[in-house]
Amino acid sequence: MGVATALVRSAFLVDAVYAESARDHGLTSQQGQLLCVLMAQPYGMSELGGVLGLAKSSLTGLVDRTAQRGLVRREPSPEDGRAVRIALTAEGGELVEEFYAETCRRIEELTSGLGDADRSSLVDVLGRVVLDNEVPVVFMESDDGGAAAHGR
Repeated sequence: MGVATALVRSAFLVDAVYAESARDHGLTSQQGQLLCVLMAQPYGMSELGGVLGLAKSSLTGLVDRTAQRGLVRREPSPEDGRAVRIALTAEGGELVEEFYAETCRRIEELTSGLGDADRSSLVDVLGRVVLDNEVPVVFMESDDGGAAAHGR
């Protein structure tokens, strides 16, 4: 299998596991991504659109639907009173911690057939690909307990 085929097929595999985990938590994949991004900190709309790769209209709809569920809220930006930031609500924070931990567990299970050395090599290689291509932090590092590593 070539690099392109392996990466595309693995992306499909991870996307499917991510989508299933989101559904099991009553979320769409995009809502799950939004909540995971907000685990680190609140974001302004333009910054959030850049991280998620969404146009303003798509992001506004996503935030509106997620806010209607009580998972995120709009709050004034401390830097600019005319701007808003999107932040997790207490309910959204609880849900995303559960979703994040379960999603990490499911994705890590995908490599259960690999030995420690192969898993370490996979992490090193994929980590370099992600860093070299400046992929935004849309999913936090997990610590040993599986909870989000806030602030990293």
